[in-house]
Amino acid sequence: MPDLAFRVLGVEAATRGLVPLLNFQLEVTNTPPEECVHTAMIQAQIQIESARRSYTVEEKTKLVELFGEPERWGQTLRTRLWTHASTTLRTFTGRTEAILSVPCTYDLNVSAAKYFYGLEQGEVPLLFLFSGTVFYAAQDGRLQAQQISWERECAYRLPVSTWQELMDQHYPNSAWLALHRETFDRLYAYKREHGLTNWEQVIDRLLFQAAEPSAAPTI
Repeated sequence: MPDLAFRVLGVEAATRGLVPLLNFQLEVTNTPPEECVHTAMIQAQIQIESARRSYTVEEKTKLVELFGEPERWGQTLRTRLWTHASTTLRTFTGRTEAILSVPCTYDLNVSAAKYFYGLEQGEVPLLFLFSGTVFYAAQDGRLQAQQISWERECAYRLPVSTWQELMDQHYPNSAWLALHRETFDRLYAYKREHGLTNWEQVIDRLLFQAAEPSAAPTI
């Protein structure tokens, strides 16, 4: 009966993905090592263990929206679900490797994106919780299926620079911002009325006006 163990060996930003993807290199070992695993369907729940790293003053300022004021972080800095991912293992005996692809977003309305964006350096402590189904041959040759327990887990520290590299590939020198339709319509009308050619000009003009004590821009 297979007994699988998991380890994340590394991660890289997918260079040819149509959407932002982080490819985690997954090592899977089986006990007993001589037993043949025909295939396995693996699901992973990935959590961010935010309390397992330190934060600079600048990072704490950016993360106030997620965790509140830093003096409250003893109560608010908790492990949070990031995402789910899945992969399929090929036939192997003893040990194999697979790629666990994780789609990422730059939508700063999403808590995970806010968290990654708020970090300047270092690593993100991740916890992978595994489940799924393993298919193997019994001693009489019949194909058997066995569930993988949620107790199977492993930790990995994702370099912040890897996430930053991924976002730079897909959104070079830019940020992704979502607005309510009504707010966007008002901004769009403001852009047309003032003859502005791009959204940077709109934001720069509004920020400049907001900095003027006597200015109260109307959108």
